[in-house]
Amino acid sequence: MDLQIRQGEITDAEAIHELNAREMGYHYPKDKTEEKLRQVLRSSRDRIFVALADHRVVGYVHANDYDVIYAPHMKNIMGIAVSGSLRKKGIGRALLAAVEKWAQETGAEGVRLVSGASRTGAHEFYRRCGYGTEKQQINFKKMLHDT
Repeated sequence: MDLQIRQGEITDAEAIHELNAREMGYHYPKDKTEEKLRQVLRSSRDRIFVALADHRVVGYVHANDYDVIYAPHMKNIMGIAVSGSLRKKGIGRALLAAVEKWAQETGAEGVRLVSGASRTGAHEFYRRCGYGTEKQQINFKKMLHDT
């Protein structure tokens, strides 16, 4: 398998949409995914990296700046997905490495992420990649409009 990691492009929208639905269970409309991707690609605070296997998008990671007044500058992984048929082949690790490299290049002191409680397989993967847990949280959300 020929694996490449590159920065995302708008032409990756359909593949990212499919990964979100198939691998993470997020059924957000394709046109809205493309619209959000356009915004992220224009932002200097965000990065999308995609993994290509044999010239086909098989994974992606979205990270952005994490700046709060109680901690040093870090990068925050907003989402990461790898095609289920290609897991355990180094793709997720390569995507994390791309974010970590971006973090180092921009002076960030670390990389953080939040993972759903039920994604225990993902938790083991993150631990194997050197990520540790500090605390458990409960995420609250209030929708202001129907989507």
